[in-house]
Order: sequence, then C-alpha cells, then structure tokens
Amino acid sequence: MNSNKLTFCTGVGTVTGANFLLETNGKKILVDCGMVQGERVAQQQNFEAFGYDVSTIDYLFITHAHLDHVGRIPKLVKEGFKGAIYSTPQTRDLAELVLNDAVTILANEAKQNGIAPLYVASDVAQVFPFWKTIEYHANFEVAPGISVFLKDAGHVLGSSMFEFTIKNETGEGNEKILFTGDLGNSPAPLLKDTEPVGDVDYLIMESVYGDRNHEDRETRLEEFTKIINDTLARGGTLVIPAFSIDRSQVLLYELNNLVRDKKIPSVPVFFDSPMGEKATDIYKNSTELFNESAQKQIKSGDDLFSFPHLTFVESSRESAGIDHLNGAKIILAGSGMSVGGRVIGHEQHFLGDSKSTILLVGYQSAGSLGRELADGNKKVSIHGEQVVVNAHIVTLYGYSAHKDGDHLVEFVATAGDGKGKGNLKKVFVVMGEPGASLHLAQRLNDELNVKAMVPERLKEYEIE
Repeated sequence: MNSNKLTFCTGVGTVTGANFLLETNGKKILVDCGMVQGERVAQQQNFEAFGYDVSTIDYLFITHAHLDHVGRIPKLVKEGFKGAIYSTPQTRDLAELVLNDAVTILANEAKQNGIAPLYVASDVAQVFPFWKTIEYHANFEVAPGISVFLKDAGHVLGSSMFEFTIKNETGEGNEKILFTGDLGNSPAPLLKDTEPVGDVDYLIMESVYGDRNHEDRETRLEEFTKIINDTLARGGTLVIPAFSIDRSQVLLYELNNLVRDKKIPSVPVFFDSPMGEKATDIYKNSTELFNESAQKQIKSGDDLFSFPHLTFVESSRESAGIDHLNGAKIILAGSGMSVGGRVIGHEQHFLGDSKSTILLVGYQSAGSLGRELADGNKKVSIHGEQVVVNAHIVTLYGYSAHKDGDHLVEFVATAGDGKGKGNLKKVFVVMGEPGASLHLAQRLNDELNVKAMVPERLKEYEIE
C-alpha cells in the first residue's frame, strides 16, 4: 500500500508562516512558503533553516499572495530550490508586488539589527522564472499518479484550495488531500463564496478564528458607518490599518457605497498604500472573479474603487503631509497588523488625539503593534518613542477575510455530499494560535464526529 507523508514545517501553533510538505509517489510537494510575522521571535525564525533539504523539493504550490504564505519563497530559491512553483495567475501577480515590497521592509529590519537582510531584490527576481499558473477548476497532472484540482477559497483575489489526488502503486483507487490555505469570510462584498470541501479523504485547514465569531455583514456595515460618523463629528481622523490585498479593496468598495448613498459625509479619504494601489489595479483586471452582486454594480457603470475626495497617496513626503491637514479625514494605510508600512507614522501622530480613532479590521498577530492596541495598552513604543494612547481603539472582526468558528465548522460539514462526512478520515487543524486550533478541532470531533487534530511542528504523519 502506498504511504504518503505530511510534515507541518511551520504554520502550526501560530497563524503565520504556512509551510507544509507532502511526500508521495517519490515526489516532494510544498504547499506555501510563508513568513512568520508578528511574534518577537519571528525574524529569527525566518532566518532558520527549512525543515527539509531544499534541493530535493519538486514542486511548490501557493494558495494565495499574503506575505505569511509567500514571504520565504526567495529564501527557498536562494538556498537551492529548482522545482516548479504553481498558483493562479492572480496569485502570481499579487505575489510579485508583495515580495518586492517585502524587500524594503526586510532591509529596514536588517539595518536596525545590524545584520544582512533575509533576501534582496535580485533574490526576488530569481523566483519568477520558476513560476507557472493554473486556472480554477483545471485538472492538472503534477507528475505520474499525482494530479491537482484548484478550488476557489474566497479569501483574496486568486486564493485557491489545492485538492491533490494520489493514485496508489497499482494505479487503482486513490486518496484525495485538500489544503485550504486561508478560507474566505463568505459571503464577501467582492469575491465569490468559498467552494465546498467535497469528497476528500484528508483535510488540512486554517483556524485563525477557530474559537470566536464575527459580526454578520449587516451589523458590521452599520458599525463601520457609525464609527466613521462619530469620528468625523468629533472633528477627528479615522486611521484604518489595512492589508494591501483584499482588505483595502473591500474598504474602498464600502466607502464608495457609503459616500454614494450619502450615509457618511464626503470628507477627504487618503489611500496611503502604493502597493495597495497596484493591487487594486490587479483586482480591476480580474472582475470575472467577483461575485454576481459586484459584477452587476460594475455593469451599471459604478467604479467600485473610486469616489469624490479620494486621493491615492504616492510619495512618503505626501504621506507625512496628510497628518498635518486640518479637519476631519479618513486615512487607509498598510500594514494590517501595524508591523510596518506607512500606517505606523499615522498611528504615531494620531494615537495621542482623543478625537481620533484607530480602527482595527482584522486579525492582529501576537507581538504586533496592532495586537497591543487591540489588547488595550495605554502606552506603546513606536520608532523608539513612547506614545500615549488617547485615541479611540475599535476592532471590527467582521472585516476579516477569514471564516469565523461557526463558518469553519459549516465548511467542514460540506465534506462528501454535504449531508455527512463522506470519506473524510482526518482533519489537520493548522494556522491558528494554539487555543483557537484546539477549540476548532474539539468542535469538529464533537459536532461533526470528524477525527480532527492539531499536528506538531516537524513531526511526520503517515496517511495511507
């Protein structure tokens, strides 16, 4: 009988750093190669050796373009990877933006710590000759006896789940293994819903919000509108740290609709993210992946990502200048967890202002400035300066691009024909803080009678 092995190299016990190894039919397949983020020891972990011989890896499949899923690919190539990299076309294009942006962040970190950066621009350039693209719903033969089918994860543009079909040594029968990557918070404003699990044998799934639930979409929009109006009525500035990919596009879309429907005043809105602006262009070129409602709005003539008094901020000098403009305003800037990017400067300026609001719209990793603010710290350190927190700090988890606990359970319930677990033998719960992963695994065991577990890092798991 053919024995397949799974190793969870990083991405267990933590939300970031997804990197999983599947060994089957004489081939070694990686799913994702992400950067560990947020934690104080993250930088050290990213410099550590991979838990495998890089030169022996045959293929790398990338679920989506966030840094915690693509951020160590240049390191992988620099250390000897010679295989093929596969993703959707949109993931490939967005990953190029993300990795080139990471070069600047890594250079700044390295300078502060007196070390060489993890990689430089020339290392990033070496990645893309290896990169090939696959469309959704295409059956692709990876190697003899191994094929893959891409499903829409609904998380960000181009995000995919990889369903590997492994034929046994006799060529009769097979095993199906599904890697989810990150799962979208469906129904989403722009993207299509996450597709069902289907009839698979093994499932490797995320658990970022495995122990909690979000506001529903209607409640979230009501709260977002109230936060905006309350801040502007005080004459304050609303600062929103947001990921450049998807979160920014969703927020621009919702701001567009609120301004159009006169539910908020038409005040200056600054989109201070050059990478986010480029990502928005990629979104505009892939509207066929949007949901029916968004496509209908586009056909009516509405530019989803543009409205009066919206300014795309280009230079860092312009970025610094908008802090000193008088009057109420909204600033949308990266990064989403306040671990770098231009939003840090805006937070440093406005955290002391009791009229202003910092709105956190997604998961804040342990050790990040965003997490310190979400936890209610009254004083934080920014660029070596102790900053007193007087601003209103508000968190809206409903803007997360991740499924919450109830929806993760509902997702697993779509295994088989959607009425039972089908052939599902085991679920490996990954990409979550320990409490969230364990809570989700327990719920899957208790509520769906599915064997679910949180794997150990670097331990090999045989699947028959």
